[in-house]
Amino acid sequence: MKSLSFAALVLMAAWWMPAAADPVLSEKEPVTWRPDVKVTNVCLPAVLDREHNVAAVICIDNGDGKAITVDDVSVAVSGIPGGAVSNVSLMYTGTMAPLYSETVSQGIRTMFSYYGASQGIFADADYAMRLGSCRPEKDGTAVLAAGKKLVRGKNWFYVSVSVDRRKIREISDVFRLEVTGVGINGTPAAFVQEGCAEHRLAVGLRNHGDDGVFAYRIPGLVTTPDGTLIAVYDVRYHTSQDLQEDIDIGMSRSTDGGRTWEKMKIIMDMGEWGGLPEAQNGIGDPAVLVDDETGEIFVVAVWTHGLGNGRAWNQVGDGFSPEETAQLMLVSSIDDGRTWSAPRNITGQVKQKDWRFTLQGPGRGITMQDGTLVFPIQYVGQDRVPNAGIMYSKDHGQTWHCHGHAWTNTTESQVAEVGSGVLMLNMRNNRGTGRIVCTTEDMGRTWHVHPSSEKLREPVCMAGLLHVPADKNVLGKDILLFSNPDTEQGRNHLTIKASLDGGITWLPENSLLIDAEEGWGYSCLTMIDSSTVGILYEGSVSQIVFQSVKLEDIVKTE
Repeated sequence: MKSLSFAALVLMAAWWMPAAADPVLSEKEPVTWRPDVKVTNVCLPAVLDREHNVAAVICIDNGDGKAITVDDVSVAVSGIPGGAVSNVSLMYTGTMAPLYSETVSQGIRTMFSYYGASQGIFADADYAMRLGSCRPEKDGTAVLAAGKKLVRGKNWFYVSVSVDRRKIREISDVFRLEVTGVGINGTPAAFVQEGCAEHRLAVGLRNHGDDGVFAYRIPGLVTTPDGTLIAVYDVRYHTSQDLQEDIDIGMSRSTDGGRTWEKMKIIMDMGEWGGLPEAQNGIGDPAVLVDDETGEIFVVAVWTHGLGNGRAWNQVGDGFSPEETAQLMLVSSIDDGRTWSAPRNITGQVKQKDWRFTLQGPGRGITMQDGTLVFPIQYVGQDRVPNAGIMYSKDHGQTWHCHGHAWTNTTESQVAEVGSGVLMLNMRNNRGTGRIVCTTEDMGRTWHVHPSSEKLREPVCMAGLLHVPADKNVLGKDILLFSNPDTEQGRNHLTIKASLDGGITWLPENSLLIDAEEGWGYSCLTMIDSSTVGILYEGSVSQIVFQSVKLEDIVKTE
């Protein structure tokens, strides 16, 4: 047998020697390896008087599971009156990311599929552990104790903020909440930070479970001559599904610019008409309009009857009677929204016999400069293809007229008067190639494609549109406002945009992101006063969210 070389003997010894165990660090031993720490400032509205609002998400990657303890997190709050932030908390959600856009949580995703926003799992005690919690000091700083040992892999925390409605100046105010330090194993940790630390306030107008209702959808919003805000929406009692279902039209009213809202009123309810249950007499998808000359407020909605509780969109037939087809129902208020008329049927005035499902916007309508009232509408033709158009009244809502559609394979639209007698219709495009935009100068008898058509991207969703003349706003500029989920996938990144050239261009600098996370995505715009825009939308933090935004925060002036 040949003798082995020294190198071979060394290799053999190494082969037979048992592997050394990984060193185990005691809690008192210093850590030379540092975990990756990332702070993400999230663009989510802070809902007034809500215990938990996600302001910043902290992800700490503990790799293979070293002995790491998070001692504390320091934050600084500014730009808001002292005492308005009543509480800041550090929440730990373990290995679960708290945001829909990042999470793999089947709980968050399942509950979102049931009823969209306000699912609350991110703050539920079974999913999130509250660590440090306190009111900020007079200088706005706060140190949130943690004392949390990290598990292997990614560990998720978030900073939660609570804002007291009574102590804010305006709900359009913007404040900052910055993470200024993360203490780990007795020393400050380095961390990377992304996103804007500014946060906007909001009112969670309608949430799952309010008044025993499963879901609220389809927002419409207007401002009356008295400055009152009128919000309308679907009240979907048992599910989040569209017609045919047990749905009524709800209305909320605010006389202080949206800071507070009166108790919801049901203003349209078709009951058990025709001997069928309420779930087979649903009425929904409201649009609201204010006659600027008389002050009368109109709400139009679509009523469907029967259908075996099937989907109205593809089961409604042609004709005119409730047993055959959907019905356009109109109510109005002549006392600033305090009381409402009984519904009256205007189907025969607007619908053509061979049209199938025929309904309004939804959202809002307008009063033209000459006093004409205009609502956007949509209908399904005999070919089963939907089409968007307008209906109008020259006699303050007594009679209504329609001349057909603006563009085919379009649905939910909003209308604006962009010049004297010139109407713009901005339409949901079922092709998914961007919003279809057309104009008419003869009340919808003929239509022309606008240069911006298919230039505004969308995930195929309803959107908001509002024209604000130069003499009606503090900037003294002719402004066209637009709101929608500014994406092509999902309904997230709810954004308000402004065009200063009648909608031909939409410059990136004249836009404002207000909610980055997933929601149902519908929105409606109104001017609260000459400097402030109100938006009612289906957001990620509530089923129906109201926010107030200064024009100067959207339109960047030199």
